[in-house]
Amino acid sequence: MVHTIEAYQKIPTTIDKAWEFMSSPKNLKIICPDYMDFTITSKESEIQSMFPGQIITYTLKPLLKIPISWCTEITHVKDKEYFVDEQRFGPYALWHHKHFLKPIENGVEMYDLVHYKLPMGILGKLANQVFVKKQLQAIFDYRYKKIESLFGTY
Repeated sequence: MVHTIEAYQKIPTTIDKAWEFMSSPKNLKIICPDYMDFTITSKESEIQSMFPGQIITYTLKPLLKIPISWCTEITHVKDKEYFVDEQRFGPYALWHHKHFLKPIENGVEMYDLVHYKLPMGILGKLANQVFVKKQLQAIFDYRYKKIESLFGTY
């Protein structure tokens, strides 16, 4: 079963500043909770802005401090509008994350749409109900608060 998570946020900044921050791989660590110990391991992450075909590898500890490796590819980028990352290997059977930014009055609206599927059939479905969906929502909630602390409240 494919699951969906959506997140919206209005940010009191310009599209240029929002795009510069959100499209820079080095900022992924900033918007992830500290307990995840998110570490980018790929050298391309030092590049200022994402590009189609870019591979980003990292390690994180989302559960019980057990490290996992994750590899995503930036598959689509439209400057100052959207980018898409897709898992190439990692904890999910499917991970497809679309990030959209659009100028609005007095700021920028950010919208995320994630489609994901867990491996292991019925066990994956149970894991999603018990903790995965809640954990993903908590990560987006953390990001929301972190963005507010960096850019202000809309």
